[in-house]
Amino acid sequence: MTTINNKDSLEPAKPKFSELLAQPEVKARWEKVRKYFFLRESTYDMSNRCNIRCDGCYYFEGDKQFAREINDAEAWRKLMQAEKARGITYVVLAGAEPSLVPELLDVCYQEMPLGSIATNGYRKIPESVGYKLHISVWGNDETSLRIRKAKNLLKKQIENYKNDPRAVFVYTFTRENINEANDVASELVANGCKLTFNVFSSPVGYTGHLRHDDESLQRTEQMMIALLNKYPQNILFSVYNAVAHTHKKGLHDLYSCSYPRQNPSQDIGLGRSFRQYRTDLNWDRSVACCVPDTDCVDCRHYAAGSAVVTARLYRHVNNLASFKSWLDYVDTYLAVWVMDYEKGENLCAEQVAPPQVAVN
Repeated sequence: MTTINNKDSLEPAKPKFSELLAQPEVKARWEKVRKYFFLRESTYDMSNRCNIRCDGCYYFEGDKQFAREINDAEAWRKLMQAEKARGITYVVLAGAEPSLVPELLDVCYQEMPLGSIATNGYRKIPESVGYKLHISVWGNDETSLRIRKAKNLLKKQIENYKNDPRAVFVYTFTRENINEANDVASELVANGCKLTFNVFSSPVGYTGHLRHDDESLQRTEQMMIALLNKYPQNILFSVYNAVAHTHKKGLHDLYSCSYPRQNPSQDIGLGRSFRQYRTDLNWDRSVACCVPDTDCVDCRHYAAGSAVVTARLYRHVNNLASFKSWLDYVDTYLAVWVMDYEKGENLCAEQVAPPQVAVN
């Protein structure tokens, strides 16, 4: 009798979802994060001006930088009302520098109270705007002066947001600043600040010195995990965040990007709902993504992962470690992006490979 080798029969059986929830701490985390599945985002460039100029800036690439800036508060109010009517529940306000138009931020917050603002932190955003504030940090003050043309930037950022519950400091790892992360994290922690991590993702056509290579990605992963273990109370991150964002393959190749720029489907999810508005209140589906003009192959951006990785629940239910890692990722994303959401202790400390991707 001939024996047929069935590869599928040699693979572990996929557990039932109820089996994954058998551990009380896993079920509790699932119940905690699923309450936020109603979040549906779009992004908005608030200003085409900036008070600093950074090497590798995403905004000053492509056509969006030339869009006319509309500062009419009522026009923005009507846009927010229309967005809410079509089902948007969460706004990401960015641009060049949104802190330069506080009156527009205030209008957006009045109409759409869930959201976040990406800012360089040089100018304090009024406390009346109750969004999460993502303050970009690209290294120590010496590095900031060199690549961002801003003197004493980290000191200024801490002065503005030291005791602000809205603030999350986002340390962006470039090829050059990996070793600086230890001292910067130590200073932020000493001032009671919360921080998370990002990975520099090259704008289209960028070939400069900040772009990562395989060796720098590996060192970045090691530094991220070391700092997470050192400062677990202050760093909003997980081991799986580090694995997913420092893989030699970018997020699109690993998970298939959900944003319209790479997703032709308009049936469900971000392909149907997501828009990226420019300062003239127009949008273009063909280029719409969370960080426009990023080189998609090189995209490891934390903002992209917050939607792309979290949307892939059913790729992470083949085993308990993978599911725990996904829960850690979603828990991290919510703590970074949603006001008053408290991150829990990570469930998985092991480095679980992204599903269906073999790590060499």
